[in-house]
Formats: sequence, C-alpha cells, structure tokens
Amino acid sequence: MNDLDTRAGPAAALRAAAPALLGYAAVRALGLLVLALWSAERGKSAYTLLTARWDALWYSRVASGGYGYEVRLPNGDVHADLAFFPLLPWLERGLAAVSPLSYADAGFVVALLSSLAAAWGIFAVADHLHGRRAGVCAVLLWAVLPVGIVQSMAYSESLFTALAAWSLYAVLTDRWVTAGSLALLAGLTRPVGVAVAAAIWAAAVASFVHDRATTTGTKGRPAAATKRRPTPPPPLPPPASPAPPSSPATSAPPSPSTAPAPLPPASAPAPPSPPSAPAPVAFPAPSFGQTRSAVTATGARPSSHAPSPAVTALRPGAPLLPRALGMLLAPLGAVGYVLWVGHRTGRGPLGYLDVQAGWRNGFDGGWAFARFVAARFSSFPSALAGAALVAGVALLVLLYVTCVRGRQPLPLLVYSGVVTALALCASSYFGSKPRLLLPAFPLLLPLALALARTRTRRSATVLAMIATASAVYGAFWLNGSGPP
Repeated sequence: MNDLDTRAGPAAALRAAAPALLGYAAVRALGLLVLALWSAERGKSAYTLLTARWDALWYSRVASGGYGYEVRLPNGDVHADLAFFPLLPWLERGLAAVSPLSYADAGFVVALLSSLAAAWGIFAVADHLHGRRAGVCAVLLWAVLPVGIVQSMAYSESLFTALAAWSLYAVLTDRWVTAGSLALLAGLTRPVGVAVAAAIWAAAVASFVHDRATTTGTKGRPAAATKRRPTPPPPLPPPASPAPPSSPATSAPPSPSTAPAPLPPASAPAPPSPPSAPAPVAFPAPSFGQTRSAVTATGARPSSHAPSPAVTALRPGAPLLPRALGMLLAPLGAVGYVLWVGHRTGRGPLGYLDVQAGWRNGFDGGWAFARFVAARFSSFPSALAGAALVAGVALLVLLYVTCVRGRQPLPLLVYSGVVTALALCASSYFGSKPRLLLPAFPLLLPLALALARTRTRRSATVLAMIATASAVYGAFWLNGSGPP
C-alpha cells in the first residue's frame, strides 16, 4: 500500500490489505475454536472468559455506572476503577445504547472490530516500508503471538494498537493532524498512549531540524556555485579538401552503385545525431528502514551527507502548521485524563500515580521484575520459567537492536522503545507483561522481512505451526487461575 493507494480511496486500500486481513481472521478463528473446545472440556464458558473476567469486568462496570467504584483489600490496597482509561467504556456505552447488546457484548464487538483495524494498520505500516508481502507477514506474526488471544478479549489492547498503528502510518505519510488526533484517542485508551505522543513529537522535531538544516545550507551556498555555465556549441567540422583532377583517359565514370554520396557544403555544419535515450538504471531494493517511495518515486539514492533514513523517512518540507497542530493534539488525551483524575481525587496532577499505586503498579526501572526473575531460579522446576523469561527479554532487546541497526524510521523506534520500557520496567503484575508488550508491533518488522524473503510454502508452514501452538497456549492461559 503506497501513498497513491491510500489516497485513491479506502476500497483500493482494503483490497490491497485483503490477504493480510483474511489470514488474520483465520488465525483468530483458530484461537477461538481451540478456546471453546478447551473451555467446554473444563466446564467453563469461553465467552465468559473473553468478556466478563478480570479487566473486562472493570471496563463494563465503568460503562454502566461511570467512575467511582473501588475495592479495598485486607492488606490495605485500594483497587479503583480510575486506573482504567475511558475510551473503551465510552464505546461500550455508545454501542449498547444503540443496540440490544449488553456492555460486555459491546466490549467484545469493539475488540473484534478493533483487532481487524489494528491488523490493517500494521499491514499499512509494513507495506509502506517493505512491500505487500512483508505487510502480510507482519500481520500474521502479530496474530500468532503467544498472547494473541487477548486481541479477541474485551480488553483495550486491540483498540489501542489500532489507534497507534494508524497514527504512526499517518506520521510516515505526512498526515500530521490525523496522526495527532489518533494519538489523542490512543492517550484516552491506555497509559502507554504517551508512547504514540512521544513518537509524533520525535518525528516532528526531527523534521523541523532537517528542514532548518536544508534551508540554512541552501541560503549559505554562493550564487555563483548554483549557476550552471552555458554549454558551448560543438565546433564546426573542417572543410573538405578538393580531390585532385584525374585524366579523362585513365579515369572511368563511376557507376551509380559505386558513386560516393555528395559531400555537404563546406560552410554548413554536420547535422547533429539524434540524442539516444538513456539506458535504464536499476536501483537496489530499499534498506530495512527506508520507505519504498523514497527509492521508487525519485529513483535516486540518498546523498552521503544526508541524515539517516531513520530520521528522513518523513518527507521534508511539510507545512509548519499541520506539524505543530499534530504535536499539540498528540498528548492531550493522556494528559487530560491524568489531570482529571488528579482533580477528582483531590491529589493534584500526580493523583493518577496514587491510583496506580493502589494496584501495586509503578515505575521502578525494572528492579521488581529483575527480583521476580531471579526468584525463579531458587528451585529446579521454576528455574525453567526463569530461563524462559531471561530468553524472552534477551529476544526483545535483540529485536530492538536489529530495528535500530536496520535504520527503522524514528517514530517507530521511539514508539516501540517506550512501549517496551514501560512494560518491562513497571512493577505491575508480572503475568500481565506479555500482553502489555502486545502493541509493540514494530519489533516484529525484522522477522516479517526475513519471513517475506523465504518461499511461500515454507513461511506458510512455519506460521501454521506457530498459530496452532499459540491457540493451544491461549486456551490454557485463559483457563488458568490468574488474570492474563
């Protein structure tokens, strides 16, 4: 999906994304089928697990009665519904008001539609950077994540990922006001909405710096160096020398077939030969972080003095006002809700942090998570879980380093970096960290690009095996005792 496709209309963009969306729907249908069979075997309702447990209950309660509900635990902790951002409850309430659906049913519908929108947004970003095949692979990799079943739950992860993906795509295609508006909505969905705002601010600042450097370089260049001297006309050919006279007795008249062509007059220049068309030049495929349009639209390589594509993936020279307006809109959602919570609780601008502290959530730089992982190695069975956690964190770091080395566009690097840091460095419930990483889809782009380069049969086999394992794990996970 390039810029021309998206501007041609949603129908053309949807046709381009159809293989990715169909594949995503198939993977999610498999997960739901395995969950239904597993839950029936254990005497549980799969639909209840998806719509009426854990966070889904809190969202539906906010949708039905507004904010103000809290639970006080024996140890003194206070679980208040103010910890949950309002966009999903608003959508549940609106859908329930215009349909016979309950709030839980409305949350499930919003989650399903949002997951499709998220898959489409992930495809748009990956297709814009690496082509349609990589876009399909990126969507399928996001679908087969071990915690992919959360994408079908009445949670806010799918809604947030959809808003974040399309906001990032809008940044990459210079739709700054759209990007800021979607970031505002993302900030009303989850606390990690600050990652989308940070990505937009980083991209805008980088583009401002790039434009200023370009303008300064153009103004500082001397005028004589920018003017091209006229090309002198080609020299005239030398006059032809007269042939020596020949004797009539010895020279025979030339035959018509062997007679030379008449020479042009000495004073007339030789007619110029028609210019030949330049030979087509084949340019290499775009690098990992370079957009396809940057190569195929201009047909030129970036200058050796140009900034890295991680900064210049955005088109320079965009109007100042849309960029500034996008920057202004981006943080308003998250900042507005946090300030409202502080006002409601009477604890000032940082009152939301006190609400999160009641849930034992905070930011400690990953110290609590490190102690949790270290405690797994106290005995042999749990040591396997500790080793798996260490391997998972190492894989995340490796993927992010690969994105940086591959010169992924700056807004994607900032977004995935903030999402990953908030997930790993927060002292929240450790079983929830895998689903907190679900929106960090740019980390999957190196894997998607590698998968796109393999043969179709091999990549389909790998994805089918991972999808099956993910469906089984999701059913086992939701039927467990702890909240996901």
